[in-house]
Parts: sequence; structure tokens; C-alpha cells
Amino acid sequence: MSQRSDSVMIVAGEASGDLYGAELARELRTLAPGTRLIGMGGDRMREAGVETLVDANDMAVMGLVEVVGHLPTIVKGFSVLKKRLLSDPPRLLVLIDYQDFNQRLAKVAKKAGITVLFFISPTVWAWRSGRVHEIRKVVDMMAVLFPFEVPFYEKAHVPVSFVGHPLVDMVPPALNRREARTALGIDPARRTVGLFPGSRKGVLKRLLPTVLESAVLLKKSMPELQFVLPLAATLRPADLEPELSASGLEVAVISGKNHELMSACDAAISVSGTVIMELALVGVPTVLIYKVSPLTYQIGKRVINVPHIGICNIVAGKRIIKELIQHEANPQAIAGEADALLNDASYRAQVVSDLAGVREKLGSGGALKRLALLARQMMEKDAG
Repeated sequence: MSQRSDSVMIVAGEASGDLYGAELARELRTLAPGTRLIGMGGDRMREAGVETLVDANDMAVMGLVEVVGHLPTIVKGFSVLKKRLLSDPPRLLVLIDYQDFNQRLAKVAKKAGITVLFFISPTVWAWRSGRVHEIRKVVDMMAVLFPFEVPFYEKAHVPVSFVGHPLVDMVPPALNRREARTALGIDPARRTVGLFPGSRKGVLKRLLPTVLESAVLLKKSMPELQFVLPLAATLRPADLEPELSASGLEVAVISGKNHELMSACDAAISVSGTVIMELALVGVPTVLIYKVSPLTYQIGKRVINVPHIGICNIVAGKRIIKELIQHEANPQAIAGEADALLNDASYRAQVVSDLAGVREKLGSGGALKRLALLARQMMEKDAG
């Protein structure tokens, strides 16, 4: 193995990981100013000074079947990172989410003697729990988001540290809705529904038409509604335009102001993912939709052992927001639930109250600062 350079490789494969990786990079530059940062990421990590060997915008894909069609790009990205790990080994490899890809990369790193810090645990507590034994072989430290993950890893003898959820810092409590709408340049007096069709092109292609059909139904019953849609950093306006035009629906597409956009919403329709936790922290009553290929769904049904998909529901230990899965995620059902969130005052009040409880359970902020400190400690231990 080559002598290790004074560098850290950070690998993130999706929009949320890119966001966390960028903030981690800034924290590391404060703690260790001379450290060179390289890896896989998107626009935010590049802005934070990370030399991105692989563009995360090309890597975001979801579902077992969907991955197959994207395999050449994924394999190429993996090969680039593997080659760099072996030819110019970093002091530390920090893997952020992007589970299967990053677990394989961790295996390469450990075989090469590179220290591995994994942030955002694979959901081994939810499905394929046997994976924890493989994780133990390739990870030097697992940094987790939720307190309930700690005993799971301790029982399996995997070094673990609870750092918390970055979104507690990144997502401020909701702004005044009228003020948020004014800041976004939309009508402050009209009730607003947020449309969150995802940051991955595959998910967007599969679910954006359904989301828009649901919105059209809502518009017919409540003509005063207006709709907003955040443009994810991994997407371009052209990715949305064909479906938006076909729907005939007027939608304000807004880039770079996700949390202000959420604060402007009376309700939201959202795919599953990190965005669900963001909406929960802002306190927006939401309809969660989830739809993958039939084969992916049938496999998932047999191996997933948690009662909820939405992480806010998992943290709360109960179904706070409705989850519409596969065939249930149809425009009529989605519009019906959104209607209830907008117009059933007692139901809406209960959802809002339960969402506030989720924020309380996640505790204080500072997750990425703690992660950076942990990374620095691991680098110093390795150097010593």
C-alpha cells in the first residue's frame, strides 16, 4: 500500500448526503485547515472545497430493478474511487449514507488498511439485520442519527457513536406562512400545497405524474390553492418541464430555498426520504407516497420488519402521517388525504401536534460538528 496522504475522502451519493458532506467539509476545514478533501459529491460539496472525483448527480438512483439500468455509471464511479483509495490512500474515509455502494467501498478501504467512518447507518434494524456482521468487519466507527440505533450496534460489538441528526440544525422551525410566501414571490393570501417528487431522476420519472395528477384533483375541488415544488440540486428544470407542461397545472418551481418553501406550505405531498424528516421538523402535515417497481416491492415486503416507512413515524413510534404505498399511491387517495389535512381542523391539529413531538425527540443540534470532531479524533489516532 502507498503511504497515506494527509487527506480525507468523503463519499456521498444523493442530495441529502451532498448537503451533509458539504457541512462536514466546512467543519473539517476549521478543525484541520491543511487537510485535503476529495471524494464523491455534488454541487454543495464542490462549493465547500471538496475535489469531487465522481459527480453524485450521476449516481442517484433507487430500487433494485432501477439500479440495474444504471449499473455502468455506478460501476465506473466505484472504480474511480477504488483506484484513488489504493493509489493515494487518505488518512480517513468518511462514507455518508448511499448504503450498498458505500459498504462495498468500505470493504476495499479496510483491506487496504484505511480507517473507515460511516455516517448514517444502513437500516439494519429495519431489514436484513444480518448485515450488521458484515458492517463490523469493514467499519471502524458507525456514527448514527438516532438514539435507538446505539444499543443495536453495541449488541453486535460494532463501535458506535450517536451524533444526532443534522437536520435539527439545518431545518429551522416554521416561519410565518404568509411571510414565507411573500419571500418566495407567491401569493401570501392563498393556501399552498408543496409538491416533493424526489431528488432522483428515477423516482421523479415514476412519481411526478402521480403527484401532479393529485394536485390537479385538489385544484378542481379547491380552485384557490397554489402549488410550489422545490428543484433538487441533483435535477435541472428540463427534468420537470415535460410533465409540468402536460399537467396544465401552474406550479411555482423554486430552487435553493427548500425550508422557506416548506414554511410556506399548508400541506405537502412527498415521496419517502430525507425530505419527510425535513417536512416533519418544519411541522408541515404531509401525505407520504412510495412506489417502486413491482419486483422491488415484492422483495421489500418479505424482508422489511418495521411498521412504518416514514422516518418521522419510526421516531414517533406511531403513524403520524399517512403512508400510501404502491397501488395505494394513486391520485384519488393522495388528493383525499391532502384534502383532509387542509380542511379537517381536528385531524390537522393532531398531526401538527405529533410532528412537534418528533422535533423534541431528536434533541439538540450540532450533529455535523460532533461528526467532524469524531473524524478528527480518528485521524489523529491513525497518525499516532
